[in-house]
Amino acid sequence: MPRIPASERRVALVLAAVQVIGRGGVSAATTRAIVAEAGMSLASFHYAFTSHDELMAEVVRWVIAEERGAILPDGIEIGSLEDVARAGLQRYFDLLRADPEREQAVNELALYALRTPDMQHLARQQYEGYHALAAAALTFAAEHTGSEWTRPVDEVARLLVALTDGLTLAWLVDRDDTAAGHLIDNAAALVAGMAHTR
Repeated sequence: MPRIPASERRVALVLAAVQVIGRGGVSAATTRAIVAEAGMSLASFHYAFTSHDELMAEVVRWVIAEERGAILPDGIEIGSLEDVARAGLQRYFDLLRADPEREQAVNELALYALRTPDMQHLARQQYEGYHALAAAALTFAAEHTGSEWTRPVDEVARLLVALTDGLTLAWLVDRDDTAAGHLIDNAAALVAGMAHTR
Protein backbone atom coordinates (compact mmCIF):
# COMPACT_ATOMS: atom_id res chain seq x y z
CA MET A 1 0.00 0.00 0.00
CA PRO A 2 1.49 3.40 -0.95
CA ARG A 3 2.34 5.80 1.86
CA ILE A 4 -0.04 8.77 2.01
CA PRO A 5 1.59 12.12 2.82
CA ALA A 6 0.53 13.71 6.12
CA SER A 7 -1.01 16.68 4.31
CA GLU A 8 -3.33 14.36 2.34
CA ARG A 9 -4.22 12.44 5.51
CA ARG A 10 -5.10 15.72 7.22
CA VAL A 11 -7.47 16.70 4.41
CA ALA A 12 -9.10 13.26 4.36
CA LEU A 13 -9.57 13.33 8.13
CA VAL A 14 -11.05 16.85 8.05
CA LEU A 15 -13.52 15.80 5.35
CA ALA A 16 -14.37 12.66 7.31
CA ALA A 17 -14.90 14.70 10.50
CA VAL A 18 -17.30 17.02 8.67
CA GLN A 19 -19.29 14.02 7.41
CA VAL A 20 -19.44 12.36 10.83
CA ILE A 21 -20.45 15.59 12.59
CA GLY A 22 -23.03 16.35 9.90
CA ARG A 23 -24.67 12.96 10.38
CA GLY A 24 -24.44 12.48 14.13
CA GLY A 25 -23.26 15.68 15.77
CA VAL A 26 -19.97 16.42 17.47
CA SER A 27 -20.59 13.77 20.12
CA ALA A 28 -20.47 11.15 17.35
CA ALA A 29 -17.16 12.49 16.06
CA THR A 30 -14.88 10.27 18.06
CA THR A 31 -11.41 9.68 16.74
CA ARG A 32 -12.37 6.09 15.91
CA ALA A 33 -15.50 7.16 14.00
CA ILE A 34 -13.53 9.72 12.02
CA VAL A 35 -10.76 7.33 11.01
CA ALA A 36 -13.36 4.71 10.08
CA GLU A 37 -15.12 7.29 7.86
CA ALA A 38 -11.78 8.17 6.27
CA GLY A 39 -10.86 4.50 5.81
CA MET A 40 -7.69 4.92 7.87
CA SER A 41 -6.15 3.33 10.91
CA LEU A 42 -6.02 5.03 14.29
CA ALA A 43 -2.26 5.33 13.88
CA SER A 44 -2.84 7.39 10.73
CA PHE A 45 -4.79 9.90 12.80
CA HIS A 46 -1.95 10.36 15.26
CA TYR A 47 0.49 10.75 12.39
CA ALA A 48 -1.57 13.64 11.00
CA PHE A 49 -2.89 15.34 14.17
CA THR A 50 -1.60 15.57 17.73
CA SER A 51 -5.11 15.65 19.21
CA HIS A 52 -8.83 15.60 18.53
CA ASP A 53 -8.96 19.33 19.37
CA GLU A 54 -6.33 20.05 16.73
CA LEU A 55 -8.50 18.26 14.16
CA MET A 56 -11.59 20.25 15.22
CA ALA A 57 -9.63 23.50 14.87
CA GLU A 58 -8.58 22.40 11.39
CA VAL A 59 -12.23 21.67 10.53
CA VAL A 60 -13.07 25.28 11.44
CA ARG A 61 -10.18 26.63 9.31
CA TRP A 62 -11.16 24.42 6.38
CA VAL A 63 -14.79 25.55 6.44
CA ILE A 64 -13.83 29.23 6.56
CA ALA A 65 -11.39 28.76 3.67
CA GLU A 66 -14.08 26.98 1.63
CA GLU A 67 -16.56 29.76 2.31
CA ARG A 68 -13.95 32.39 1.41
CA GLY A 69 -13.50 30.69 -1.97
CA ALA A 70 -17.24 30.83 -2.60
CA ILE A 71 -17.79 34.38 -1.39
CA LEU A 72 -14.65 35.94 -2.87
CA PRO A 73 -13.95 33.99 -6.07
CA ASP A 74 -11.80 35.29 -8.89
CA GLY A 75 -13.55 37.06 -11.73
CA ILE A 76 -16.49 38.62 -9.88
CA GLU A 77 -18.72 40.74 -12.09
CA ILE A 78 -19.04 44.19 -10.61
CA GLY A 79 -22.34 46.06 -10.60
CA SER A 80 -23.88 48.12 -7.83
CA LEU A 81 -22.95 47.48 -4.21
CA GLU A 82 -26.32 45.80 -3.72
CA ASP A 83 -25.66 43.55 -6.74
CA VAL A 84 -22.24 42.55 -5.40
CA ALA A 85 -23.69 41.87 -1.93
CA ARG A 86 -26.52 39.81 -3.42
CA ALA A 87 -24.10 37.81 -5.56
CA GLY A 88 -21.88 37.05 -2.55
CA LEU A 89 -24.84 35.95 -0.46
CA GLN A 90 -26.12 33.84 -3.36
CA ARG A 91 -22.72 32.12 -3.73
CA TYR A 92 -22.77 31.38 0.00
CA PHE A 93 -26.31 30.00 -0.30
CA ASP A 94 -25.30 27.84 -3.26
CA LEU A 95 -22.51 26.37 -1.11
CA LEU A 96 -25.01 25.73 1.69
CA ARG A 97 -27.49 24.02 -0.67
CA ALA A 98 -24.76 21.87 -2.21
CA ASP A 99 -23.76 20.40 1.16
CA PRO A 100 -26.22 21.08 3.98
CA GLU A 101 -24.60 18.44 6.20
CA ARG A 102 -21.37 20.43 6.12
CA GLU A 103 -23.13 23.52 7.44
CA GLN A 104 -25.01 21.50 10.05
CA ALA A 105 -21.65 20.15 11.16
CA VAL A 106 -20.20 23.65 11.46
CA ASN A 107 -23.15 24.90 13.49
CA GLU A 108 -23.04 21.83 15.70
CA LEU A 109 -19.31 22.31 16.25
CA ALA A 110 -19.80 25.95 17.32
CA LEU A 111 -22.57 25.06 19.79
CA TYR A 112 -20.65 22.08 21.15
CA ALA A 113 -17.55 24.24 21.60
CA LEU A 114 -19.56 26.81 23.56
CA ARG A 115 -20.74 24.08 25.96
CA THR A 116 -17.28 22.55 26.38
CA PRO A 117 -14.90 24.69 28.47
CA ASP A 118 -11.72 23.38 26.83
CA MET A 119 -13.13 24.02 23.34
CA GLN A 120 -14.73 27.47 23.70
CA HIS A 121 -11.76 28.95 21.88
CA LEU A 122 -12.88 27.07 18.74
CA ALA A 123 -16.22 28.90 18.67
CA ARG A 124 -14.44 32.24 19.11
CA GLN A 125 -11.94 31.29 16.41
CA GLN A 126 -14.77 30.26 14.07
CA TYR A 127 -16.64 33.55 14.46
CA GLU A 128 -13.48 35.66 14.32
CA GLY A 129 -12.85 33.96 10.98
CA TYR A 130 -16.39 34.68 9.80
CA HIS A 131 -16.14 38.33 10.84
CA ALA A 132 -12.77 38.69 9.08
CA LEU A 133 -14.17 37.06 5.93
CA ALA A 134 -17.24 39.32 5.98
CA ALA A 135 -15.06 42.41 6.50
CA ALA A 136 -12.83 41.38 3.57
CA ALA A 137 -15.88 40.82 1.34
CA LEU A 138 -17.38 44.18 2.35
CA THR A 139 -14.10 46.01 1.79
CA PHE A 140 -13.75 44.38 -1.63
CA ALA A 141 -17.33 45.28 -2.54
CA ALA A 142 -16.95 48.91 -1.48
CA GLU A 143 -13.62 49.35 -3.27
CA HIS A 144 -14.92 47.85 -6.51
CA THR A 145 -18.19 49.78 -6.58
CA GLY A 146 -16.88 53.21 -5.58
CA SER A 147 -18.76 53.01 -2.28
CA GLU A 148 -17.94 53.95 1.28
CA TRP A 149 -19.42 52.42 4.43
CA THR A 150 -21.30 54.85 6.70
CA ARG A 151 -20.58 52.62 9.71
CA PRO A 152 -17.28 50.95 10.63
CA VAL A 153 -16.76 47.93 8.37
CA ASP A 154 -16.43 45.66 11.42
CA GLU A 155 -19.98 46.61 12.50
CA VAL A 156 -21.35 45.91 9.04
CA ALA A 157 -19.42 42.61 8.98
CA ARG A 158 -21.04 41.50 12.26
CA LEU A 159 -24.45 42.32 10.79
CA LEU A 160 -23.63 40.36 7.64
CA VAL A 161 -22.56 37.33 9.69
CA ALA A 162 -25.77 37.53 11.74
CA LEU A 163 -27.80 37.69 8.51
CA THR A 164 -26.02 34.67 7.03
CA ASP A 165 -26.48 32.75 10.29
CA GLY A 166 -30.21 33.46 10.08
CA LEU A 167 -30.33 32.49 6.41
CA THR A 168 -28.47 29.28 7.17
CA LEU A 169 -30.56 28.12 10.10
CA ALA A 170 -33.88 29.10 8.49
CA TRP A 171 -33.03 27.20 5.30
CA LEU A 172 -31.72 24.15 7.16
CA VAL A 173 -35.06 24.00 8.98
CA ASP A 174 -37.48 24.60 6.10
CA ARG A 175 -35.43 24.09 2.87
CA ASP A 176 -37.50 26.88 1.29
CA ASP A 177 -35.37 28.18 -1.60
CA THR A 178 -37.87 30.91 -2.50
CA ALA A 179 -37.93 32.32 1.04
CA ALA A 180 -34.13 32.15 1.12
CA GLY A 181 -33.98 34.11 -2.14
CA HIS A 182 -36.17 36.84 -0.65
CA LEU A 183 -33.99 36.94 2.45
CA ILE A 184 -30.89 37.28 0.26
CA ASP A 185 -32.47 40.18 -1.64
CA ASN A 186 -33.51 41.94 1.58
CA ALA A 187 -30.15 41.34 3.25
CA ALA A 188 -28.29 42.72 0.22
CA ALA A 189 -30.50 45.84 0.23
CA LEU A 190 -30.02 46.30 3.98
CA VAL A 191 -26.24 45.97 3.78
CA ALA A 192 -25.98 48.21 0.70
CA GLY A 193 -28.07 50.81 2.54
CA MET A 194 -25.21 51.17 5.02
CA ALA A 195 -22.97 52.71 2.35
CA HIS A 196 -22.97 55.66 0.00
CA THR A 197 -21.24 56.37 -3.30
CA ARG A 198 -17.91 58.18 -3.05
